[in-house]
Amino acid sequence: MNVLAHIYLSGDSENIIIGNYIGDYVKGRDYLKYPDLVRKGIIIHRHIDSFTDSHPVVHRSKIFFSKKYYKYAGVVTDIIYDHFLTREWDLFSRRPLESVTYNFYRALVNNYEILPKQVQEMMPFFIINNWIESYQTVNGIKNVLRTLSKRTTLPGETRFAIRALKKNYSSLQEDFLEFFPQLIEYVEKEFDIEISHRITIPF
Repeated sequence: MNVLAHIYLSGDSENIIIGNYIGDYVKGRDYLKYPDLVRKGIIIHRHIDSFTDSHPVVHRSKIFFSKKYYKYAGVVTDIIYDHFLTREWDLFSRRPLESVTYNFYRALVNNYEILPKQVQEMMPFFIINNWIESYQTVNGIKNVLRTLSKRTTLPGETRFAIRALKKNYSSLQEDFLEFFPQLIEYVEKEFDIEISHRITIPF
């Protein structure tokens, strides 16, 4: 999953939120260098990614992007799922998205000193451009994919990805709505995380 999902699945602990967010940037046993709750967040991040990568619904979604993205189809799918999380936010949370986003940005600032260097360097751009809330629109997704293709090894196939998203929008949305409640249940049970702002989802 991508940024917003990791934040959402962290519960109310600022330290777990930070750990869950930086999980991709902390390799191997380096997680042991962090405080306990940040460490827990990193571990949760790894388990979320493992659960997601092995899930048949997610594999079904990846097919729409694999023609051009190959091994990176999962990255695009994660971003698209965050788009649907923003679009369906009221199904999953009583808290306004803007409030959750603001609290996350504040947590980044409060914990700046322990963030990996790559996260520190990216943080001003991330906050100023309100990266998370930009996921609400297809145009925002387009900008995110273009930016990542310039800054990372993600292939520069943004036009293809957006065409695939628009063409298969309903199918991808249905995949997300089938998958995400299962992921919530897994995290809550496996890690004793109470996602206190979540709503009981009638799926």
